[in-house]
Amino acid sequence: MLKILYAAIKYDYGDPERGFGFEHYNFYDSLKKMNNGANVIVYFPFDEIALKLGRDRMNQLLLETALREKPDLCFFCLFGEELKKEIIKEITKKSGAITLNWFTDDHWRFDNFSKYWAFCFNWIATTDSNAPEKYLKTGYKNAIKTQWACNHFLYKPFSSEKKYDASFVGQPHGNRKKIINRIRKSGININCRGRGWENGRISQEEMIKIFSQSKINLNLTKGSGVSFIKSIARIFLKKNNKSIKIENPFLWVDNLKSLLGKNREQIKGRNFEIPGCGGFLITGKADNLQDYYISGKEIVIYKDEQDLIKKIKYYLEYSKEREIIAGAGLERTLRDHTYEKRFNNIFKIIGLI
Repeated sequence: MLKILYAAIKYDYGDPERGFGFEHYNFYDSLKKMNNGANVIVYFPFDEIALKLGRDRMNQLLLETALREKPDLCFFCLFGEELKKEIIKEITKKSGAITLNWFTDDHWRFDNFSKYWAFCFNWIATTDSNAPEKYLKTGYKNAIKTQWACNHFLYKPFSSEKKYDASFVGQPHGNRKKIINRIRKSGININCRGRGWENGRISQEEMIKIFSQSKINLNLTKGSGVSFIKSIARIFLKKNNKSIKIENPFLWVDNLKSLLGKNREQIKGRNFEIPGCGGFLITGKADNLQDYYISGKEIVIYKDEQDLIKKIKYYLEYSKEREIIAGAGLERTLRDHTYEKRFNNIFKIIGLI
């Protein structure tokens, strides 16, 4: 049994009106239920607490909680700069717990965020295949390469009945609307859900149903929806609460590297969630995705828009082949790609089990 102080945001992008966020549904829920519920979780949703008490009091309360509860592990998932570096360092130094942060976007946030925070923690986890070497170059040695996964306690096959030919769940960032329009013009009926689409957002439960009830689920990897002008502005400007200020010139080069890093396609949670619901997945290429699934046998990877449309039409016609691949994807996910397995592997590396 482990006692874990869990510190992350509760709500989607820290906004209560958007409902629970990714971290809550996947990290918190998995840590609470894994290993037959053996872990004791001290829940510290710092976004919710900061809204009630303010940033300073929230940080002080976090320190007090860590020192009082004496956990084996303090598991962090930083969002922005809600937490104070000096508070995390004090927890790392005085609590007796191992501190670990899961960095979520090192493909593009390493240079202007992660590398400045890593030294606050005993260990960090990253999903970027290039990041461990980058951390080493900064002098930080305790970086663990991990990956997104499926919370199999939540994401499960719902129904064998197929209501949709094809579905996409996500926001219409970047070139996604253009791709969807071309798919529709080719004669394919596609169901799009999420903030910004004509049918709007859906609940977590509804999303899981759609993954199971769709003949084909799409994961469109091009996700950046920031215009060129806004991207350039972010090199030199920063948002502080509701005001815009000139960024520290020392960080301009790092911000440029961060902007360029967005060109690298990274694996997303969807790559594991859809197969984990027994859904058939067609996805774009992403950093070391084929280390996790075999394309054509467990998922299907498309090369470009033309190839995507060709593959959708093919697998709509050949349902038997589609079902075999979906079944193999589910089996692989449950065998290798659950958060329970990811977390237990991390806990072994850091000496907790």
